[in-house]
Amino acid sequence: MRRDDVLLLGGAGFIGSALARRLHDEKRTVHILGRQQEAQLEQVLPQCGTVVHLACSTTPGVSAASPGLELGNLALTLRLLDSLKNQPQTHLIFFSSGGTVYGNPRSLPVTEGSAIAPLSNHGASKASQELFCGALRARGHAVTILRPSNAYGPGQTVKSGFGLVRTVLEHARLGTEMEIWGDGESVRDFIHVDDVAEACARLVSLPEDSGTYNLGSGKGHSVNEVLRIVESVGGREVKRTYRPARTVDVRNIVLDISRLETRLSWAPCIPLEEGVHGSWQWLLDQP
Repeated sequence: MRRDDVLLLGGAGFIGSALARRLHDEKRTVHILGRQQEAQLEQVLPQCGTVVHLACSTTPGVSAASPGLELGNLALTLRLLDSLKNQPQTHLIFFSSGGTVYGNPRSLPVTEGSAIAPLSNHGASKASQELFCGALRARGHAVTILRPSNAYGPGQTVKSGFGLVRTVLEHARLGTEMEIWGDGESVRDFIHVDDVAEACARLVSLPEDSGTYNLGSGKGHSVNEVLRIVESVGGREVKRTYRPARTVDVRNIVLDISRLETRLSWAPCIPLEEGVHGSWQWLLDQP
């Protein structure tokens, strides 16, 4: 087995693409499979010492009224775990969700030891997948669970109900009106995709790791604050309409990232304002 090979399941997406670039910088061989390439999983997996599971087809809003949409995510994870039972030396890194699995925590920043109490079907799906990954871990397999906050940065495509920073930037670019669920004072933790990729690349270099970690900036910014930052960076107003808050949306979430900082000697290094500026410049260069 080529122990340096890494499989990125769902690696063609936003975070996966950034991670692939980072791993290529280390001269690692990276295999990328999308959700439509599940049939190739058994062929590629034996070549890899690490598999990073990034694949997910839903957001809290997408599956809010249709919990059955989460079945595809769960089925893919179970198929991967079933394959990994025959590869006890392969390190699994599972991307969960730091923005949804905790629900509305009692205190902030929220630690990994806080209660798992998702409000959305999406969060419940991520939590259940964590439990299945934990069962594999309990059998002696190296399983790292990452709970990332809201990633953003250059290269992010526009998806309905996903990626607040990217969505606001798009409305600023086009001059269109944005719908905001609630009063705009909900707080989120935003992390630049390059900081996510750096942290994950360091975990790839720790093949025996079996920790659960929050992955964020450790700082909170409200939706209205993000709007103001984008307006300042872009030099133009973002039109907006405020709608009633949705029950599937977490009110406030900021992640305590001290466990990951200690484990990796890592810290996020791109402040939100700087990251938004870089994302705006990238967006202006797009056709």
